[in-house]
Amino acid sequence: MKYYVGIDLGGTNIVAGVVDEEYNIIAKASTKTNCPRPEKEIADDMARMAVEAVKNAKLTMDQIEWIGVGTPGIANSEKGIIEYSNNLGFKNTPMVKYIQETIDKPVFIENDANAAAYGEFVAGAAKGARNAVCITLGTGVGGGIIIDGKIYSGSNFAGAEIGHTVIEVDGAQCSCGRKGCFEAYSSATGLIRMTREAIAEHPDSVMAKSEKEKGKITARTSFDCMRAGDKYAKAVVDKYIKYLAAGITNTINIFQPDVLCIGGGVCNEGDPLLLPMKELVAKEVYTRNSEKNTDIVIAKLGNDAGIIGAAFLGKAK
Repeated sequence: MKYYVGIDLGGTNIVAGVVDEEYNIIAKASTKTNCPRPEKEIADDMARMAVEAVKNAKLTMDQIEWIGVGTPGIANSEKGIIEYSNNLGFKNTPMVKYIQETIDKPVFIENDANAAAYGEFVAGAAKGARNAVCITLGTGVGGGIIIDGKIYSGSNFAGAEIGHTVIEVDGAQCSCGRKGCFEAYSSATGLIRMTREAIAEHPDSVMAKSEKEKGKITARTSFDCMRAGDKYAKAVVDKYIKYLAAGITNTINIFQPDVLCIGGGVCNEGDPLLLPMKELVAKEVYTRNSEKNTDIVIAKLGNDAGIIGAAFLGKAK
């Protein structure tokens, strides 16, 4: 049996996992990222978590084939550097070099959304596909693209930024600097913003009462209140699904993948989200009259996708 280490570097946590050749995570170790702080300190903690995960798996580092890292931002996999990550404050960080100063193993890096997409491709919802796109609906909208079994990252390692394609010209401000991005409308953050706007317009709504009772608005608020009979909440949900369908239709029209999988907490809403979204996509997708169309599925691996995908970057590269 062969073993690999996958590290998921996030803005909040660093999680390392030991993965066997059958895609099973057999042990993990994690610590807080504690940003902002010197990049070398973060790299040292990543190496430490890798060693700790291997110990937790009751293995030795000699039994590990390589280490893969999924990181936010632009990961230059050829030079082994993180060119830029606004979440972590990294700029031209020699991450591979830093980790290899502690662990004498091959180290591979990739953007975290690409790593998660690769995890779904090798072991999750897109397993068996040749071409796949994975979209994660979280704080932002992350994208990962697999073409002919390989991660597509563009000529400058910044490809697959699906969340920063515009679906509403001159629309809501996006954190990237543009207006009307897919991310600004279809992320959990975008859904919360639309819910907050609806509450301001309808202070007597069930959503407004929910905010007063719970003291906060979440991505679940509009869906929960819709189920409670709030027509204004239903309007928010319908608006959110309309934008989500538009972004997914655009993605399918460009790539025509075998499978498009979506993940993130919003997907836990299940059929109330998926059924109307799929219905809209089916009506709007350019290939609606074709015999074969893209399968839209829910991601299977959850937070483990990034670890598994990172662990198998050695094979991807």
